[in-house]
Amino acid sequence: MTDKNHENHDHQGDDRPRRVKRISKKIYESELGRLQRELVKLQEWVRRDGLKVCILFEGRDAAGKGGAIKRIAERSNPRIVRVVALDKPTERETTQWYFQRYVTHLPAAGEIVLFDRSWYNRAGVERVMGFCSDEEHEEFLRSCPDFERMIIRSGIILLKFWFSVSDEEQERRFQDRIDNVEKRWKLSPMDLESRAHWVDYSRAKDRMFATTDTKASPWWVVDADDKRRARLNCIQQILDSVPYQDLTSAKLELPERQADTYIRPPIDTQTYVADNYAKPSDR
Repeated sequence: MTDKNHENHDHQGDDRPRRVKRISKKIYESELGRLQRELVKLQEWVRRDGLKVCILFEGRDAAGKGGAIKRIAERSNPRIVRVVALDKPTERETTQWYFQRYVTHLPAAGEIVLFDRSWYNRAGVERVMGFCSDEEHEEFLRSCPDFERMIIRSGIILLKFWFSVSDEEQERRFQDRIDNVEKRWKLSPMDLESRAHWVDYSRAKDRMFATTDTKASPWWVVDADDKRRARLNCIQQILDSVPYQDLTSAKLELPERQADTYIRPPIDTQTYVADNYAKPSDR
């Protein structure tokens, strides 16, 4: 099971304010660069060894899941590291076995899949907002541990992260998004509605942990009131959870280019994008 200190801390953190000393930008950028270089080594090992890695990111709205996923993926090979962020199910998908739409996105050999929310929607937003019945919710809690054990037995490395954010910090981030037109798109009507159901989400999360925080597939709780610290800690835990070796140390040699005897068409036969940033003297 996940360390009980983590569980208690998360329960307090989700319902009571925390005083977090935020990490400096200088330290953050230095550590992020180092960890991203390690992620590149990990991805090459996953590709070479044919590993299958599935990572779930869950938590309250504005907890920082998307920012962590972005930092994990931004220096990675998109053919190896794939992000899955599913929209609401289609009419057809609502008639399928609940886990069916997620199974098709699980990693093949040599892939790392990052789920920006996952099958745990049924234990969270669907439960709280009434998008599933009590029977469907109970069936999910019964079958989810078995489903995850099947995934693990198939050879997939499964990691689950819960981003824990305090009430006060979530409100601050929501307000920041409301005030900033460039961030307003991040707030959906469902996100805003979630603020009115803070206690309901706490109750649903605790019930979810009680049945799905298993020895085979534990939840890793990330204290996310400081986004920078949360990203670094999450990435480090991923690196610690998947053994790998450095396959990137060999220096590459740039081959000589072939002799250029080809006469290319005149430049004025091509349509160029306007250079809107050239200095007047350069135009």
